[in-house]
Amino acid sequence: MLQPKKTKFRRQQKGKMKGNAQRGHELSFGSFAIKSMDEAWITGRQIEAARQAVTRHMKREGQIWIRIFPDKPITKKPAEVRMGKGKGAPEGFVVPVTPGRILLEAEGVPYEVAKEALRLGAQKLPIKTKFIIRRDYVKE
Repeated sequence: MLQPKKTKFRRQQKGKMKGNAQRGHELSFGSFAIKSMDEAWITGRQIEAARQAVTRHMKREGQIWIRIFPDKPITKKPAEVRMGKGKGAPEGFVVPVTPGRILLEAEGVPYEVAKEALRLGAQKLPIKTKFIIRRDYVKE
């Protein structure tokens, strides 16, 4: 499961997710990618599930890049605890994703294989996504 080795602070405020992605919205490594269309918090477990689905379908050929990393700690108070008495303990890590953010990239497999693999990976994520290809990519 993805999580940072060390953080400066144990707890963080929730923050706002408004507007479109200001960074990480263009293809950098591969020829194929999935791009987010919604905003959401994506957990390390969801990213790992998507990675496994993509890798299995590509039969470990080609290469994939995960363009997001969960570094925001999320806290939760135990069940049936009264209000107050401070913020809860850290539960896990998430990454806030805004529309337009590239989530996964793939390279080294045919178009049909990449499209199906990334579709299977996108099913594991809690947001709507879009399959995109590099502008200068030519289908054989």
